[in-house]
Amino acid sequence: MSYNKLSYRPEVDGLRALAVLSVFIYHLNENWLTGGFLGVDIFFVISGFLITRIITTEMVEGKFEFKTFYNRRIKRIYPVFILTLFIASIFSSLVFIRSEGELLRRTIELAVGFVSNFYLSHRQGYFDLAANENPILHIWSLAVEEQYYILFPIILYFLYKKTQKSNIFMKIVIGLFIFFVLSSFLPKAVYES
Repeated sequence: MSYNKLSYRPEVDGLRALAVLSVFIYHLNENWLTGGFLGVDIFFVISGFLITRIITTEMVEGKFEFKTFYNRRIKRIYPVFILTLFIASIFSSLVFIRSEGELLRRTIELAVGFVSNFYLSHRQGYFDLAANENPILHIWSLAVEEQYYILFPIILYFLYKKTQKSNIFMKIVIGLFIFFVLSSFLPKAVYES
């Protein structure tokens, strides 16, 4: 069952819609849905699930190719992403004074390479008032997602090649997933024992 033949999962689309809607409502008024920002986390988990499903299915079937995988990601994300950055650039040149536009300009430069999250994490808090001056602050989440898309297939590939048995491979993937989920809920348990 290749990428094109994976069964459609309407419940996953429903979860994605709820995640996006919760973030949207939160940004309209954080008092309307105080935990709405968690929709970003939900979206990350869903994206991770879908990408892992695609990659592992293709690897088990012997059909996975890095070039094809990355081409699909680029064709799906980059056109709208570049258009968004272009519109933000025009907007900033018309609306912001030079000092305000510097943050946005730098964010756009780094966003093209999907590394703006590193810059933004050291520059300002996401919920700071100054964050309102950056209309593409949310691009950090796409940067994180793309970094996952770039690195995770490589990790999976080497794990799969190392095991060569699909059932062992899937146990490793599931084990890593459980470890990361538990470590995010119980961070002290990872470092203290």
